[in-house]
Amino acid sequence: MTAAPDKLEPGILRLTANNPSAFTRDGTQSYIIGMTDVAVIDPGPAGDADHLAALLAAIGARSLRAILVTHTHRDHSPLARDLKAATGAPIVGCAPLAPADDGRPRADASFDHDHAPDRVLADGESVSGDGWTLQAIATPGHTSNHLCFAMPETKALFSGDHVMGWSTSIVSPPDGDMGEYMASLDKLLTRDDRIYYPGHGDPVTNPQRLVRGMMGHRKSREGAILRLLGRGDSDAPAMVLTMYAGIDSRLHPAAERSVLAHLFDLRRRGLVTGEEGGRWAIA
Repeated sequence: MTAAPDKLEPGILRLTANNPSAFTRDGTQSYIIGMTDVAVIDPGPAGDADHLAALLAAIGARSLRAILVTHTHRDHSPLARDLKAATGAPIVGCAPLAPADDGRPRADASFDHDHAPDRVLADGESVSGDGWTLQAIATPGHTSNHLCFAMPETKALFSGDHVMGWSTSIVSPPDGDMGEYMASLDKLLTRDDRIYYPGHGDPVTNPQRLVRGMMGHRKSREGAILRLLGRGDSDAPAMVLTMYAGIDSRLHPAAERSVLAHLFDLRRRGLVTGEEGGRWAIA
């Protein structure tokens, strides 16, 4: 069962779907924004009838103005279609997943390929209701189509999977891009948001400090990769065993994707050579 709604502050409710895992912590967090009319951010995974019922009960008789989606991973966006069917509210926010560079549909199992928004929000565009505004902040990196949503009335930022207080985000090529991810973190540092409400985990009450720490962490990982290459290590799986020795082995495949994202970014910058599945070396 979905947990009872948490009132985080006036006009912001949080409901957590019952899909806990090593990647989602306690589950995907959906947010209901507003008092007299409302928006929902990230309704959650497909087919979760309990979570849909909990969202509808929390909305009650109020008008649902919009269903917003930060990105199209399958634990965030699919339930938007069921919520739209139940309420008639439009789906807005992130774009559908872009095709691969060769024009073919992506095969990423973690993505919701049926996402079909009624309106795609470009960076800076917004939707609004009685006493609230949600402005799209383009933050690609975790996925190419990732958006955060800023609420200027309260200086809250709904950070999706781009920034989470309990874990760093997975950046998995080909759709995930480490260079874009770092640029998106740097973009958030130029803002003065008071608090982040992430897709998983607790609210982030000192967001600037956390973002600086996350950027430092990624730079440290990059440095470790260059050192391992310098001593002769040449493939991503071997690097994971050294760099992530203390983490749950179930997370090693995700860690390997992040190492590859770093390697691709380093290659783009002319610092390393190599290919996925092959040997890597200092350029």
